[in-house]
Amino acid sequence: MNASEVIKIVDDNIKARRSIRAFLPKPVEKQEILDLLNVAARAPSGTNTQPWQVYIITGAKKQALSDEIISIFNNPEALKEQTEEYNYYPSTWVDPYISRRRKVGFDLYGLLGLGKGDKEKMQAQTARNYTFFDAPVGVFFVIDRVMQQGSWLDYGMFVQSVMLAAKARGLDTCPQAAFTQFHRVVAKHLDLKPEQQLVCGMSLGYADTSKIENTLVTEREPAQNFTHFIE
Repeated sequence: MNASEVIKIVDDNIKARRSIRAFLPKPVEKQEILDLLNVAARAPSGTNTQPWQVYIITGAKKQALSDEIISIFNNPEALKEQTEEYNYYPSTWVDPYISRRRKVGFDLYGLLGLGKGDKEKMQAQTARNYTFFDAPVGVFFVIDRVMQQGSWLDYGMFVQSVMLAAKARGLDTCPQAAFTQFHRVVAKHLDLKPEQQLVCGMSLGYADTSKIENTLVTEREPAQNFTHFIE
């Protein structure tokens, strides 16, 4: 295999990765999960601190977690008590970020045939986050609270590596900040220690290619629009 063929394989894998929102019930072998995590662990981290801890949840344990979160999600009073530990999104939205966010929402709901008035159906679609979009494997990424901002940057590289290693094996993923609002529930079900903090969740499994939501391909700005050459 020559260099151009290797480049194409790498590029195609990166471009093929998408957030999948409907999975098949087909199980994923534990060893395959460990294999892809071993590859992802080659992600860089400052002075090789490797700040990641990964929790895998499946079967009845995953179902129990989903059931509790959904019961809270569907109870407005209980939902008010669920607060995020860190701000994933800005408190004040500005363009171009708000426009991009709105577009992906409109595009997804458009594929699903949902209009602005379909609030119940929109809520049901949001709730699918907490069933891991029917994926057989739930993944949670956890960090020690002692670690600082640089380690969170390292963590992002690790999570991206997990998704790419999964895609190379025919698996698909959906990284989910939606779980951070329910960090206390997640911590209870995972038996996390007080010094541990939830970074995000992820659905892992085999994409259900028959579902229209999995045809969504989000747009990306071309490099010339965000790259600045200083010469």
